[in-house]
Amino acid sequence: MLNKLIVVSAIVVIHFLGYGQIPPGYYDHAAGLSGTELKAALNDIIQGHVQFPYTSRDTDIWDILKHTDQDTIDTNNVILLYSGWSKNGALEYDGGNGWSREHVWAKSRGAFGTKPGPGTDAHALRPADVTVNSARNNRWFAECNEEYVDGDGATGSYRSSSQWVWKPRDEVKGDVARMIFYMATRYEGENGEVDLEVIDSIPSDNKTNLPIHAKLSDLYKWHQEDPVDDWERRRNDIIYFHYQKNRNPFIDHPEFVELIWGD
Repeated sequence: MLNKLIVVSAIVVIHFLGYGQIPPGYYDHAAGLSGTELKAALNDIIQGHVQFPYTSRDTDIWDILKHTDQDTIDTNNVILLYSGWSKNGALEYDGGNGWSREHVWAKSRGAFGTKPGPGTDAHALRPADVTVNSARNNRWFAECNEEYVDGDGATGSYRSSSQWVWKPRDEVKGDVARMIFYMATRYEGENGEVDLEVIDSIPSDNKTNLPIHAKLSDLYKWHQEDPVDDWERRRNDIIYFHYQKNRNPFIDHPEFVELIWGD
């Protein structure tokens, strides 16, 4: 009964505030800051969130993504990140016939796998087509121009035959950038967690497990070219009110990106 009351209360709060309305006082401790001071303040605000398992009989990442990425037209489906295709959510992986849980910050970049924390953080996990997700692999994010065409058709996402890089479709490239910025802010090496950092070069070692991701200048540009939309705001609210109790600051305050990484 208590869990039901919590969910009902969350729904009432969302309805009252409207999607994308920041809870009063949430960012008070970040007011007036910039650079590393702002990043540290945001880390203090968003760390310590409620963690969920990757796979479980109870609420897990499958369940959360069916909610956060639900197709608003066909509510039985989820929208796949890199292709925009709509897929039956109940299928889950289904032996490769369904969909997969994409770690936008590749889980090998820091070798955190699917452990609670960075490996199960819903702010940086999205549904993806199984074969498209495999094509992205753990490629760095950067500009490239060879469209990836899956067996099901063109995806609108791109890769390169000369560099280990991937560019999401235009409709979500800003979303991806803000997820990467979130991860680099949320995970700062405290309490035994990995310290994730965004860099502005493409590493020569594609197999490195260092806790880094690239490429900062392209991600920054994508953030500017694909502004925050209602889909992201809705998703941010669902994660905050229903699950993790923390928010992606760069959705609520896009200007934080410039204040931290603008130089």
